[in-house]
Amino acid sequence: MTMLFFATPGFAQRSVYIEDLTWPEVRQAIAAGKTSAIIYNGSTEQNGPHMAIGKHNFIARWVAGAIAIKLGNALVYPTLPFAPTGDAVTRTAHMRFPGSVSLTSQTYAGVVHDIALSAVDAGFKNVFIMGDHGDGQDVLASVAKSLDTQWKSRGARVFYVPDIYFKEKQQARAYEAAHGLPTHDVHAGTDDTSELMALDAQHRWIRPDKLAPSEGSQTSRTGVDGDPTKASAGLGDIFLQYKIDDAVAQILRLQQIKP
Repeated sequence: MTMLFFATPGFAQRSVYIEDLTWPEVRQAIAAGKTSAIIYNGSTEQNGPHMAIGKHNFIARWVAGAIAIKLGNALVYPTLPFAPTGDAVTRTAHMRFPGSVSLTSQTYAGVVHDIALSAVDAGFKNVFIMGDHGDGQDVLASVAKSLDTQWKSRGARVFYVPDIYFKEKQQARAYEAAHGLPTHDVHAGTDDTSELMALDAQHRWIRPDKLAPSEGSQTSRTGVDGDPTKASAGLGDIFLQYKIDDAVAQILRLQQIKP
């Protein structure tokens, strides 16, 4: 994965990731104009026999950094690696498979709320919340709306950025249809696998010998709902760029909204 850096006059080259910085460096970056915070949430969930459980987290961290670079005025908060993925007691959805981790919607909302509030407290004027995992998108929207209502009169805005997830999915399906690729692509299929392939230069996260299509009744056994055999790093580059461009475009629009 590429390390992402920013350059500010009088400020040494530093990572856009807050976790790589010291607190004086964060303060200095904000004072120098990096007043937007990106909170891009991931998930820890099964991704079939062929793909690592950390898929969403690896993608979210890299994409968030690329968004920050393109915006030019943003820093990235650490990726929250957990989200709602099923019920751990009744073993529903992804929680049927070992290694998956699930938060209740209430816990998820509380954690995201507190991360965003921490960003406001740090001095960021615009906080952008988004998620790479499908479940919990409504929670992210609700948290952002609540915090924005609370803080906009005090000079801080908190926004939800849905296009990075929903619009990108539509674009990926359209691309697949136009190029004769499978459009039944629900989980750990062509698009998910392609995106991680594009970031997996060290070949740590994909098991090529385990790639196999799966849907319908097979999904409950494999965890795959789609066809990862059609995945490629080239496709992943296209889909990742959709995410970056969609997020940046929506963020720029949101920044124009008056309190």
